[in-house]
Amino acid sequence: MSFFSYQTAKKVLFQFNPETAHYIGGMALKALPYTPIVLKALKNHYFIKEPSLKQELFGRTFQNPVGLAAGFDKNGEYITAMPTLGFGYTEIGTITPKPQIGNPKPRLFRLKEERSIQNAMGFNNRGADFMVKRLDKLYFFDYPIGINIGKNKLTSEDDALKDYEILLHKFKTYGDYIVINISSPNTPGLRDLQNEKFIKELFGMAKEITTQPIFLKIAPDMSKEDAINLCKTAVEAGASGIIATNTTIDYSITPNAKDFGGISGALVREKSFKLFQAIGKELYGKTTLISVGGIETAEDAYRRIKAGATLIQIYSMLIYNGPKMIKEINEGLIELLKEDGYENISQAIGAYYR
Repeated sequence: MSFFSYQTAKKVLFQFNPETAHYIGGMALKALPYTPIVLKALKNHYFIKEPSLKQELFGRTFQNPVGLAAGFDKNGEYITAMPTLGFGYTEIGTITPKPQIGNPKPRLFRLKEERSIQNAMGFNNRGADFMVKRLDKLYFFDYPIGINIGKNKLTSEDDALKDYEILLHKFKTYGDYIVINISSPNTPGLRDLQNEKFIKELFGMAKEITTQPIFLKIAPDMSKEDAINLCKTAVEAGASGIIATNTTIDYSITPNAKDFGGISGALVREKSFKLFQAIGKELYGKTTLISVGGIETAEDAYRRIKAGATLIQIYSMLIYNGPKMIKEINEGLIELLKEDGYENISQAIGAYYR
């Protein structure tokens, strides 16, 4: 059964520049809630609901472990549509206190030969107040939502803590978890906040503001030792978990890279996995870990799970493969769990370390 050929749609979309193609695809996703018959039919086709994939986390039910990574739905416009693509949860943002237009265009590029994306978007979004109003209009949604937050471009490093304080207050009663983004390469000085002093101050402050689970999202370009130490510091300071990893600025991985922006997709698969595995070895069983970066198949997802991931996230590979991939990952995970004799995905998490 197939409602449309994504590969055919992709041929059309790839005739446009990437940001225009994203806008066109987004318009279709925004229209879905107004066609409830199509919405229901698509969800019945793509969404996998199976006891072996079900987990209870943060007081919410995750029907499957595959989520949409931040950056795709910057303004929370596609929340209702995401389950129709098969996602078990979604993450919106990155959201900044004030609206901002992001970096100059062009700022989004396809690396088609490598099945990857390079972006220098720069947290373009409509701001925290707009997002709160949008979330207030969501009368019902039956799957988990994460909210990814970051500082404004013009906010200095010295004032960055204030931006996160504003955002934590804004979203303390919204969504199911909050993600602190200090790892995007597209906001000047943001990655400089990946230091133990700032992390301690940030999570100490966060605990005073909200009881929401709060995650730290890290870059893939740190050494394993630095990444482990930073993640340990975050957990000790009150972080509920770690998301690894964001995009890379290691332009040596392809001769086709621009000299700015972050690379995601197939090119970062091994780099992301190796850093995640190092973090998982240290922190599995001590906190919740979410893995993202180049995941395309059930086998990719399963090794992240066995390396300690409770959940995984997809973005760039969705652009190349379409929603069929989400369904195939979940169906493949069900079979891989059976082959290993696991009744539930929770039994496979961290299997490499047992």
